[in-house]
Amino acid sequence: MPRRKPSQQRRPQRHKDVLHGSGRHRGHDFRCVGCRLDVPLDAPGTAHRNHCPTCLTSLHVDHRVPGDRASDCHGRMEALSLAVRPDGEWMIIHQCLSCDELSANRIAGDDNALALIRLALRPLQDGRVAHGALLTAL
Repeated sequence: MPRRKPSQQRRPQRHKDVLHGSGRHRGHDFRCVGCRLDVPLDAPGTAHRNHCPTCLTSLHVDHRVPGDRASDCHGRMEALSLAVRPDGEWMIIHQCLSCDELSANRIAGDDNALALIRLALRPLQDGRVAHGALLTAL
């Protein structure tokens, strides 16, 4: 590399988004382990963002209470299906790929509607399940 002349000043370093606290995520967002997009922590309709609104992938960070971040697993959680509470609220059922634990997470107002519909229709993709469901409905 060519050397700089003594008269040339170095440019100041660009500002970098510094990781905070335990170094796991940024103060205002996190990076999705599924689609690698930056996800804001603010989630309309819920107090604790726990999944990517684009691909619905999550991390196993909560232990018993949503937002406690007390789990030691930290495995990737894939969205399996949807469930509906008696009050009409939709929940995403996630399964941890490391420890196989299941968890139910509320959907957020900015979740990808197409991804949610695909998740809801997933059981109908298997012809045997769809055929059995139609037979029991008749």
